[in-house]
Amino acid sequence: MTFHAQTRGGLYSKLVSCLDMATYTPKNILITGAAGFIASHVANRLIRSYPDYKIVVLDKLDYCSNLKNLLPSRSSPNFKFVKGDIGSADLVNFLLITEKIDTIMHFAAQTHVDNSFGNSFEFTKNNIYGTHVLLEACKVTGQIRRFIHVSTDEVYGETDEDAVVGNHEASQLLPTNPYSATKAGAEMLVMAYGRSYGLPVITTRGNNVYGPNQFPEKLIPKFILLAMSGQALPIHGDGSNVRSYLYCEDVAEAFECVLHKGEVGHVYNIGTKKERRVIDVAKDVCKLCSLDPEAVIKFVENRPFNDQRYFLDDQKLKNLGWQERTTWEEGLKKTMEWYTSNPGWWGDVSGALLPHPRMLMMPGIERQFDGSEESSDVSAIPKPNTIQNKMVVPVIKSSPSTPKSSYKFLIYGKTGWIGGLLGKICDKQGIPYEYGKGRLHERSTLVSDIQTVKPTHVFNAAGVTGRPNVDWCESHKAETIRTNVAGTLNLADVCREQGLLMMNFATGCIFEYNDTHLEGSGIGFKEEDTPNFTGSFYSKTKAMVEELLKEYENVCTLRVRMPISSDLSNPRNFITKISRYNKVVNIPNSMTVLDELLPIAVEMAKRNLRGIWNFTNPSVVSHNEILEMYKSYIDPEFKYTNFTLEEQAKVIVAARSNNEMDASKLKNEFPELLSIKESLIKYVFEPNKKTSA
Repeated sequence: MTFHAQTRGGLYSKLVSCLDMATYTPKNILITGAAGFIASHVANRLIRSYPDYKIVVLDKLDYCSNLKNLLPSRSSPNFKFVKGDIGSADLVNFLLITEKIDTIMHFAAQTHVDNSFGNSFEFTKNNIYGTHVLLEACKVTGQIRRFIHVSTDEVYGETDEDAVVGNHEASQLLPTNPYSATKAGAEMLVMAYGRSYGLPVITTRGNNVYGPNQFPEKLIPKFILLAMSGQALPIHGDGSNVRSYLYCEDVAEAFECVLHKGEVGHVYNIGTKKERRVIDVAKDVCKLCSLDPEAVIKFVENRPFNDQRYFLDDQKLKNLGWQERTTWEEGLKKTMEWYTSNPGWWGDVSGALLPHPRMLMMPGIERQFDGSEESSDVSAIPKPNTIQNKMVVPVIKSSPSTPKSSYKFLIYGKTGWIGGLLGKICDKQGIPYEYGKGRLHERSTLVSDIQTVKPTHVFNAAGVTGRPNVDWCESHKAETIRTNVAGTLNLADVCREQGLLMMNFATGCIFEYNDTHLEGSGIGFKEEDTPNFTGSFYSKTKAMVEELLKEYENVCTLRVRMPISSDLSNPRNFITKISRYNKVVNIPNSMTVLDELLPIAVEMAKRNLRGIWNFTNPSVVSHNEILEMYKSYIDPEFKYTNFTLEEQAKVIVAARSNNEMDASKLKNEFPELLSIKESLIKYVFEPNKKTSA
């Protein structure tokens, strides 16, 4: 088959004119990702308008999908829902054959640009590999008469600010971020299967879409929900970035047009020439909410490679008979009215409303109706009055009820200090949780825990540190390896199989001051630095397992150092320890104030952050500085004596780590994080104050 490049002359108009073209009539359509935003509007429109078409929806129900988006089609006899992943070749082949599919409209994809910077491999897996599975199934079955691939305007890259003519369908593809790169890569596969195997493919590239049902990680619903709850509207950079916005029903009509009139082998832009700056979108939302833009708009750090402008030439689609019908003012008003009437549609999505959200994207961690996991058709959708949603969204002030928590934590380390504190934080925040009953080195017990608890996240606060201190590990090496290395890897691997994020509490005691990180220099060890401290067997095991965990994309490693809490009676508390020693060394170190940082660990889980994090308060504090605070706030009669590292070495078995950790990565994610000395005063000494200090 031949692919036709777009031309500007009369020949092109004659080829694509809807008056001169035969209309395609499908019978059985598979729509991928149709529990998502755009595809659900397309599916509902086709089901409503064409009762003779059978519509089969395939969706794995990822974080931005919601079965409620398909409620208008629930009672339609020509609608069937199947829960599944486009990456499953067996499932895709089975559906094509058993449902006699002749048409595929492929919407399923990871689409949020911010997320693509944090986990680009997941975008490759979904957007490229998933598309490849579909194409191969089409080739093998040989029954597909139309394959409509849904792409994005971002594949063109940034449009010049002074460009008068938008990108047309034959323009060069120059993607600038991981998301658009995967979409461009998928397009190349689609084109190749068209040319190599004669697959009847059509590709669409669309502008930004807005309207009801959209998950609020996207700009317009995020601004609306934030404005409704009286919160600040975050603007990346200076807000001068220009985008074009199409109302969802107009876009659904565009796909209806492409389905019936689009020419095989062609690309169609779905766009509008009406552009808006991001700052103007925010002001329009403020106007509808009767808010002062100067008071609620907040400028935040720009995201990487935030393209200034995308601009499309949409004439080719107009030649098929489509045109934009909804004005910006009308569409924004409709959208606002919908979110006002449905504030709890997504549940609790507070994580999506952050200035730089990073939502969960791992398979198996789903946000959906209770009871839909094992269903394969429309009967999985409950009646409106029985819906229980499980998504993350703002608590809107106008909403009379608080949405049910969308999280459930499985915590290992019940008898440990950090594990116990995590349970108290969950109690305070109303997050359901259970402690794991299995032993980390017994894989079957971990699988049983997960199947029983059905958590959204797993916290590993279990581990061997030694009692009364790490010297114990020097004479119990096998036990230390079993828990700290084998057990931790076991849990990470089980979580990966189950599609779960594991928050792993590790240690920063794997570094020591050296020639490039001198004591007092202010130069701390960063997350990517190689551990250099091998003075204790405990630290060796922690460094070993941290290196191996880098191969697990579902793990968030938190390097804790010399943990401190407001409970000065706890023998594990660093302040409690040194206040009871006869002598102490006096070395500045990075430390972790648990009262401040453990709630941040919970928030990191909600944001689905991954990788290695120095989990300490910024800056350092010495032993003597802490003990002077202790004297000032707690016991003015307290006395202490110092000794040297050489003297200390005579009374301990294993060496101790002393270092400064660079906490700038954590500080950038949580700007409110206090320095170690400020945190000690606020969270530890002021609450325990017994003097007039």
